[in-house]
Amino acid sequence: MIEKRKIIDFKIVALSVMLMLPLYSIGQDSNFGNWMIYFGNKKINSKWNIHNEVQYRNYNAIGDLEQLLLRVGLGYNLTEKTNILLGYGYILSENYIGGSDEKEQVNENRIYQQLITKQNYKNLTVQHRYRFEQRFVEDDFRLRLRYFLGVNIPLSKKETNRWYLSAYNEIFLNTESPIFDRNRLYGGFGYKINDSVRMELGYMNQFFEIGSTDQLNIITFVNF
Repeated sequence: MIEKRKIIDFKIVALSVMLMLPLYSIGQDSNFGNWMIYFGNKKINSKWNIHNEVQYRNYNAIGDLEQLLLRVGLGYNLTEKTNILLGYGYILSENYIGGSDEKEQVNENRIYQQLITKQNYKNLTVQHRYRFEQRFVEDDFRLRLRYFLGVNIPLSKKETNRWYLSAYNEIFLNTESPIFDRNRLYGGFGYKINDSVRMELGYMNQFFEIGSTDQLNIITFVNF
């Protein structure tokens, strides 16, 4: 029994280390920005829930808008730890034109379906999220697949502990060339304010085929 527990603990540590590894490409340029994110979840009953989300993304600390993302969805619990969801998102992007200081606005309407499963190992939580997106970007239509693997690790075994570590890796794949869209690697500290609210402060690297960006993430999770 002791040996089995040691093997499980080793796998958990290995998973955590894998998620935290810096996946930077040699020669990539990096720019630092700030994302402020709100995730909300409204429980309707034991089966149904409503997801709502706001992300305010900046090229710099604040004030230079990169992207505003609004997302809602209706979810259904297949089991206690498995949820399917159908959602809609609106994304306003402000992209710099070439090397100039001028921007152009890009509007995107997005429909998506996702499946979330969770696993618990003692106090540790592992989450898998599979998402399929249908993207209406101005006059263009695109399809994209995403896979998210995340883990939350409490910093103490005590029930009164409110601090935890959070890490995830998410890969984005297009259905047309280029297949690889981007990859996001995140690590941060979280604090559970109460049973309904928690906050995280973390660092995320997002890299593409050419170049990468770095973001400070300030995240609020609310269950109500």
